[in-house]
Amino acid sequence: MASRAAEVNAPWTEGLKAEARTILDSAANDGLDADDYRSGAVEEAFRRYLRHLHVGRVRPRDLGFGVTGAPGDGAAVDAALASAVAAGQLQNAVRALAPALAQYRQLRDALARYRLLAAAPGWAALAPISKKLEPGQPYAGVAGLRERMVVLGDLPGDATVATGHYEGALVEAVRRFQSRHGLDADGVIGRGTQAALNVPPAQRVRQIELAMERLRWLPPRSSRPVIAINIPMFRLWAWDAGAAESVPALSMEVIVGRAVRTQTPVFADEMTHLIFRPYWNVPRSILRNEVLPAALRDPGYLARHDMEIVSGPGDDAKPVAATPEAFEAARAGALRVRQRPGPKNSLGLVKFIFPNDDNVYLHGTPARELFARSRRDFSHGCVRVQNPPALAQWLLKDQSAWNAERIAAAMEGAKSQQVNLSAPVPVLLYYLTAAVSPDDGMLHFAEDIYGHDAALDRALKARRYR
Repeated sequence: MASRAAEVNAPWTEGLKAEARTILDSAANDGLDADDYRSGAVEEAFRRYLRHLHVGRVRPRDLGFGVTGAPGDGAAVDAALASAVAAGQLQNAVRALAPALAQYRQLRDALARYRLLAAAPGWAALAPISKKLEPGQPYAGVAGLRERMVVLGDLPGDATVATGHYEGALVEAVRRFQSRHGLDADGVIGRGTQAALNVPPAQRVRQIELAMERLRWLPPRSSRPVIAINIPMFRLWAWDAGAAESVPALSMEVIVGRAVRTQTPVFADEMTHLIFRPYWNVPRSILRNEVLPAALRDPGYLARHDMEIVSGPGDDAKPVAATPEAFEAARAGALRVRQRPGPKNSLGLVKFIFPNDDNVYLHGTPARELFARSRRDFSHGCVRVQNPPALAQWLLKDQSAWNAERIAAAMEGAKSQQVNLSAPVPVLLYYLTAAVSPDDGMLHFAEDIYGHDAALDRALKARRYR
């Protein structure tokens, strides 16, 4: 330890100082601010840069994020820096401490491309559309729209489009653009698509920078299987052990917590088991605010929704009569309301458990029509998955007795059944509004539905003025 400290604090050669200044001047390439490293001794500025590159400039927990990435004690930075100084190559420390995720490198490339777009002259709002533009209709702004699609990579530069009418290859390009921006990919240019088309590149640059900052907070990828959910993109991916990021074994749409009151938290934990045909124990907030008022207005509400009032813990709790006294006891927490297993159950036919303080889990849903929406923040905080049987089969693939047929039978069986995983599977709920999708390898942008980008942007700006 003393030797490492001596190497870090040893006088630098002029060559090392020059290399450090060159690297610091290009800090913006990694979404950092070069002005943060222009004051003080170059040795200390470079160490500060390495720490920011490795763990970020803002602590995730200060913004309510429950993720824990690389340790923030500086040991890794000191070790990498000492080794680089000894080798006379500071770039070695940069390579060692930058996030190792392929997603980070892809966003770094995208950042450079969008910086060029932001610096180029001529970006202007497209020709206005009164309400909406549908395929086949005349449009005076065809030339400008074509240029925008080419610049953004949604239309080949040599593509031919009709003059004066919105049709053909240009419609397909807009559909690709809509898909990449979390919009209904119907080719109709309404208000949402118009707004997205007119977002200036500088704003996209900032989205990418904020996404890169958040990637520094994430735990390093292990060689184990993993499930990851990008909340604002409403998407789940699952990777086999050691698989490349570009090759997920499974992907599907998800529904997340509502933006206004019941946001899905950002955190990492480990899945331990799943339950086929689960009971749904109605949470106190939903019970008091939704279920009990509805049941008091409508005596048939509980029966119609396969709900019952029960006394005691566990699935074998005894039902009690739905009397006014029982309703009051449920309101006070002495009794509880649960929904019986079956097709009406709000959790669907299987739920996936990764024990956590927020009591968040993955589950199915009977409201499958919601997956057709482009924006899917409808839940009370848990994550509804589009294809529960496929997720169950992936999780149980190392247990030969649990094939697709047995999983289907368990989901349609007569009773609840818990199945433990052979080994815990890491689960990551994260939040990026700019990301290269493993599904198509393309850069996608999402709306900042929870305001986390805005909060991080404020925190980063505030720290510059302290």
